[in-house]
Amino acid sequence: MDDNAIRALVIRLSRADVSGGDTIERAAILAEGSDLTAVVAWILARGGKPEASVAAVSARGLHSSRLSVSDGTQTSAPLRYVLPPGSLG
Repeated sequence: MDDNAIRALVIRLSRADVSGGDTIERAAILAEGSDLTAVVAWILARGGKPEASVAAVSARGLHSSRLSVSDGTQTSAPLRYVLPPGSLG
């Protein structure tokens, strides 16, 4: 995909963010069928950042960490990307 096509795609799929910038959902990029790697690289090159994920809180009690199979180091793909104000304009 060329730069203009990616810009048009991001503008069409993004929405306003409370920070004044724009937010684009990773699922929307995937559903569009476009080249996810190229679009994410384009977003990151313009100062966009993956939205920080919130750690899940366990409600299993004092020894829940010993019962869990996860050591907390698992990483997953971000759900959305946040672009700074003015990056699409």
